[in-house]
Amino acid sequence: MAGILLEKTGRVASLVIDRPPLNVLNLALLRELRQVLDELDQDDGVELVEIRGAGERAFSAGVDVKDHTRSQAPEMLDLVHGVIRKLLSLPQPTIAVVDGLCLGGGCELASSCDLVLASEDSLFATPEITVGCFPPVALARFSSQIGYHRAAEMILTGRRLSAREAESIGLVNRVARRDRLGEALEALRNELLDKSRAVLRITLKGLREIGLKEISTALARSEEIYLKELLETEDVEEGVRAFVEKRKPNWVHR
Repeated sequence: MAGILLEKTGRVASLVIDRPPLNVLNLALLRELRQVLDELDQDDGVELVEIRGAGERAFSAGVDVKDHTRSQAPEMLDLVHGVIRKLLSLPQPTIAVVDGLCLGGGCELASSCDLVLASEDSLFATPEITVGCFPPVALARFSSQIGYHRAAEMILTGRRLSAREAESIGLVNRVARRDRLGEALEALRNELLDKSRAVLRITLKGLREIGLKEISTALARSEEIYLKELLETEDVEEGVRAFVEKRKPNWVHR
């Protein structure tokens, strides 16, 4: 059964998105993820949170396209943004461990972690534009995170980036061969756990408050544009229908 698996080893909590084959995030999974993050927020025994996808095909291929319709989108946005806000406020440092596809909402989720470690086989993209949508978290964050022009290319074209390309633009911290990913994670994990927990948490709080001081306003504005403008277009429905029907969209450009 699909779900969020929580594994605790010593001071480390590992969250596994387990919805084969591509760990697509549906509404139920997003609710469960938010609940688990809420629990970890209050767990003083956990000093580091890691998020990964089950299997070797994907971290996550994104939020279920069926949840991008006019009827589902408001709840979908509320859940996604709730997860992102909670992730950005956890007292523990977070690491996204990416192996395989990291697309759409999955890419937004990974990029909202403090650190991103990826295998060389990973691919990153925000392809929502191809189904008549836009990635609201990326819209709010990517310009400040990777620069305006790189954000524009990812969001407006949906082009997939290799792990090395993602590393070169600052979307990923470190890249390792797939067979060395566990070793690379252990090294990064030890670099963090070796520090004073009290000092690390205070530093992380300051880093986020200063570095992300505009995120709340930006995310709210992105959500407003999505709900009040994007969902009013005819093409947003056509894009979702075309994806579900496995055909090319017939855009009417309005």
